[in-house]
Amino acid sequence: MLRRFSFLLPAVLGPSRGVPPRAANGYGGLVLAAVLVLSGAGCQPGGDSETGPAGQEDSTVRCETPPTGDELRGVWLTNVDSDVLDSRENIEEAMAFLAEDSLTGQPIDPQYEGRDPLGELVAAAHDRGLVVIPWFEFGFASSYGTEGAGPILQKHPQWAARDTSGALVTKNGFDWMNGYRPAVQDFLMNLVMEVVENYDVDGIQGDDRLPANPVEGGYSDYTKSLYRQEHDGRNPPTDPRDEGWKQWRADKLSDFGRHMYDDVKAVDSSLVVSWAPSPYPFGYNEYLQDWPAWINRGFTDLIHPQVYRRNVQEYEDFLDTQRADQAGWDGSNVHGFYPGVLMKVGDYRMTPEELKTVIRTNRSRGIEGEVFFFYEGLREDGDELADVLKSCYREPADLPFDPAHVP
Repeated sequence: MLRRFSFLLPAVLGPSRGVPPRAANGYGGLVLAAVLVLSGAGCQPGGDSETGPAGQEDSTVRCETPPTGDELRGVWLTNVDSDVLDSRENIEEAMAFLAEDSLTGQPIDPQYEGRDPLGELVAAAHDRGLVVIPWFEFGFASSYGTEGAGPILQKHPQWAARDTSGALVTKNGFDWMNGYRPAVQDFLMNLVMEVVENYDVDGIQGDDRLPANPVEGGYSDYTKSLYRQEHDGRNPPTDPRDEGWKQWRADKLSDFGRHMYDDVKAVDSSLVVSWAPSPYPFGYNEYLQDWPAWINRGFTDLIHPQVYRRNVQEYEDFLDTQRADQAGWDGSNVHGFYPGVLMKVGDYRMTPEELKTVIRTNRSRGIEGEVFFFYEGLREDGDELADVLKSCYREPADLPFDPAHVP
């Protein structure tokens, strides 16, 4: 049985494998994702749980949450605010750290020129029994923080998502492609298939932008024409928050999720298809992510709603709204529900006591695992939070699925 940690990492595609990019139009190597690294096992230090070497008191904040069965332990590794992917040496060090100490367009970004970071990462992780699931973080977003369209929409302006005024849809700094358009869907599917066909990954993951589109969109000529075809020639409602109009667009995005799931499983049925959507119903109301339907329709293996809160009480309250009985999904249709936990972003980092409380909260609710955003939070202040996880994850546990490429 697998007794290792797994990671969600960015799918950074490189040119060194001699494989032509499936994603045509010159964007086969865009960094469009991060990676999830997962594990089912904790470290197994010597000594008892109360004292350190030579009987000294151990100051580690302890969780004392031995696994009762299968358990998922994950962390997202990104190419933003992290230097792990910058060199093979950094990747090797990070994989060793996670395995042993903690948790048991453009052809390529110029800083990765001449390398294949995803290939390096998969090899280093698998050597240590870690599971790697590339996380297609950007999804249907085309660019961030640009003034006007980024390189994808400059090349394919007809791919742009449009609001009621005909303007490019931009939300929270992200510019968006039209996720209802077949060419855009094919673009994303080609990236996904490039990864699963050419790398020994253990699955793939969508994000709060895949499948997703802002509720303000849907007014491109193509999408309006498609709606008219299915509604006796009527135009879509001018109110983007009209309930029927929202559901129609959400269903189209869900259909893409089904397509993505089926195509990945056709390559290898043991590959995991997981989703890390925005919380429900926020994700539905703002980005048309009807993820309870994804579970109920049978194209979800793992679900990681991003329960990102900086206050433990708010985390506990919000977590309860995502559970099956509240959000309306069938727990028998999914391998596991493992919430995304905000460990660090910008200048924020959770405290050791908060980390311990979050894990205890999950276990008290029968939630046997979690995924942390993100890796660098483990390493700050002398690996302080990693030391907490050594305590929380002391006992080995098996993953809730059989990995495709880790024995």
